Amino acid sequence: MTEGVALAHDYATQRGGAERVALWLAEAFPGSPLYTTLYDPAGTFPEFAALDLRTSQLDRVGVLRHHHRLALPLLAPAVSSQRVAADVLLASSTGWAHGYRGADRTVVYCHAPARWLYQRDRYLGGTQGVSAAGRARRAVAAAGLGLLSPALRRWDGAAAQRADVYLANSTVTQRAVRDAYGIEAEVLPPPPAMLPEGGERAVPDVEPGFLLCVARLLPYKNVDVIIEAVQMLGDRQLVVVGDGPDRARLEALAAGRSDPSRAKSRVKLLGRVDDEQLRWLYRHSGALVAASYEDYGLSPLEAGAFGRPSIVLRDGGYLDTVVEGVTGTFFDAPQAALVAAAVQESAAKAWDDNALTSHVEKFALPRFVARLHDVVAEQRERSRAGG
Repeated sequence: MTEGVALAHDYATQRGGAERVALWLAEAFPGSPLYTTLYDPAGTFPEFAALDLRTSQLDRVGVLRHHHRLALPLLAPAVSSQRVAADVLLASSTGWAHGYRGADRTVVYCHAPARWLYQRDRYLGGTQGVSAAGRARRAVAAAGLGLLSPALRRWDGAAAQRADVYLANSTVTQRAVRDAYGIEAEVLPPPPAMLPEGGERAVPDVEPGFLLCVARLLPYKNVDVIIEAVQMLGDRQLVVVGDGPDRARLEALAAGRSDPSRAKSRVKLLGRVDDEQLRWLYRHSGALVAASYEDYGLSPLEAGAFGRPSIVLRDGGYLDTVVEGVTGTFFDAPQAALVAAAVQESAAKAWDDNALTSHVEKFALPRFVARLHDVVAEQRERSRAGG
């Protein structure tokens, strides 16, 4: 264990940017235990298996490991019941890990204050184009969140106020932390997770030059808008990497036009892929496309590391990581016609590979780790001094 340091993460059940950050924390502070509520080895990155994971009692319930959203009413008490023994706790949090107690000092690396509390409509997604069953599920979820929200807000706010230092992954998250908690957080952007160094493996039935979307398949990611834009264009292939509860609806949308066989050939939903396949997809794509409001624009940095431009929503965390005309093209709203026009604009431009990769170097891992070491060292000194 790195002396006096413990780590925390909400749940290790999926593959995403927050999970990549949790692994970087473990790499930066080797041997430190990582406290988490749930762990699904099949659902998350294999590197978690090598860590000293300390899970909650909820982890005994298999269905919750595979479907962590079902555990939402139980996560706050599960976190509260786990006690941390350390001088400093470094918590990677999207809504739960900042609530761990027991350490002398707590540093929170915040990916976003809990979306289900502060961005509920965006978290649940809209109802346009959603089936009656989907609308019914959304209504039930909204009602459930409405009942739980008062108690969860109290728990969440108290947990935030106990922290000694707040770090935010972007200026968007910095503002959200200020609005939710009245806390001024330091912005420390994480590095891109997927870099060109490493093996590659081709994905069958995918021709180079396609548009690439990397996203969890949730309503607020607006993958449906990108599918509709590609269908409007008619001459581009879209490859979607990611999985989630919205997959069935998106597959139906991709196949639901008047010429289903042609639509299927242009829109390919791969689900999850391994790192070797993802590297191949980034390298052989024509551009990355993203239409969701993100707290941090991570995927454009990954695309840029491979010399690929991005076509993204002019909002949220993309404003921190995309330079218009240098590393990407913006569209002003998640609307298919605007996405299609931005795709055409990007295709007509000659992009400078050196400018793309140079921009990514500003977000390098060593800078990120060095700042974490400085912050944790300062808090450890205060702990040992009794401050």
